[in-house]
Amino acid sequence: MTATTAMTTTSAPTATAATTTTDVTGARTPEAADVITGARERIDALDDRIIGLIQERMAVSAVIQEARITSGGRRVNLSREMEILNHYSEALGKPGTSLAMTLLELCRGRI
Repeated sequence: MTATTAMTTTSAPTATAATTTTDVTGARTPEAADVITGARERIDALDDRIIGLIQERMAVSAVIQEARITSGGRRVNLSREMEILNHYSEALGKPGTSLAMTLLELCRGRI
């Protein structure tokens, strides 16, 4: 390349923050995009707390299982699991039952 050859660069058009935010959120106005962005941040924080609580629940469940097994009992107490399923179902409906099943599986493994 010689000194007289000019290098050309193309740059993508830049979008405003509002346009980018509305594109990402699916909102049609910058105001709605701001609401959605803030709410998503809150959801992310809640999800982090929920994950922490599930991990804590798993640890407590492991203590219970260990105590039950070392005392000669079974790893799983089905009547207790039914109580948990009913509790979640009453509070959250049919999806609550699925959620409870997932929690039980995470905490005790598949039976």
